[in-house]
Amino acid sequence: MRKLASIQTITLTEPIPNADAIERLKIMGWWVVAKKGEYRAGDRVIYCEIDSLLPERPEYEFLRASCFKPAIQEGEVILQRAGFRIKTIKLRGQVSQGICFPVSIIPSAASLEVGTDVTDLLEIIKYEPPVPVGMGGRVKGAFPAFLPKTDETRIQVLEPLLDRYRGVTFYMTEKLDGSSMTAFLREGEFGLCSRNQWLDETDDSNVMVRLARVLDLPGKLAQIQQRFGFQPAIQGEVIGPGIQKNKYKLTQVDLRIFNLLDIGQYRLVDRPLFLEALSSVGLTGVPELGEIVLDHTIDQLVELSVGKSVLEQGAQREGIVFRPVSEQFDQDVGGRLSFKVINPQFLLKYDE
Repeated sequence: MRKLASIQTITLTEPIPNADAIERLKIMGWWVVAKKGEYRAGDRVIYCEIDSLLPERPEYEFLRASCFKPAIQEGEVILQRAGFRIKTIKLRGQVSQGICFPVSIIPSAASLEVGTDVTDLLEIIKYEPPVPVGMGGRVKGAFPAFLPKTDETRIQVLEPLLDRYRGVTFYMTEKLDGSSMTAFLREGEFGLCSRNQWLDETDDSNVMVRLARVLDLPGKLAQIQQRFGFQPAIQGEVIGPGIQKNKYKLTQVDLRIFNLLDIGQYRLVDRPLFLEALSSVGLTGVPELGEIVLDHTIDQLVELSVGKSVLEQGAQREGIVFRPVSEQFDQDVGGRLSFKVINPQFLLKYDE
């Protein structure tokens, strides 16, 4: 579970060139801009990650002019409350990701141990942009428990991982900016999911339902099951017209796969099998970016993430996903070993 707000330690403070009133702070693997002299190295603070939506409370009112987001409503139903959205910004040439507050804003009885999750205590939720037209419609229920959700952990909160896997070869793929989709075949039943919901696969008003039919995903999953002997699920990114402003300038909706799961074992298959299975049914994976031997700092990986998309040279890529060739569990990730590095230029350009 992602900790949007947690108790952390400032490990470093550094001046920003040509800036008299502000400086940058190192918190975990993040750089955060703050008022000069407000904090010192060693201070414990409340750190709020980007994508945090802070409630309308007096201590956050200074953010109204730059961060306020009105409530998202559908008729009389409030889908997401109003609040202050924390996002990537640039101040005096320095990228700042997140915000920190003194620990004095939380109740005195709360734990100040480093790593303590205070997201719920501070009534902070994750900011979710409005659902694109064509992505709503009828649902069967919540995302099924027999499948993992599609979300990678950002490297900035996994700093110990870099030392543990130094010298290990990872493969890299481009992280695409679209809408996450999962399709599965379980006990003979075909199912379709968005990021958070189990969709009604008969609802033609939904783009994903129509795409699954065009690609014959039920038939392709049945072929994978017959050939490779396990109940499969594929997870991928839906991209194209009407989706995230179609940054890749596609003429039609497409699906790029990044995961293949063995549902019975509740695990992702290893990379060679992933590639063989996709090829056997004519499905396409996310863009490949080659292999890398891990020997980098977080700042170096962030720099590596900056670049243009393989799909459209006029677009900044969202980032890079790193995975080992063979699937394995990692204690810091809390699941399969993988992580993402988001391109800060993408976040700044597209106001993400």
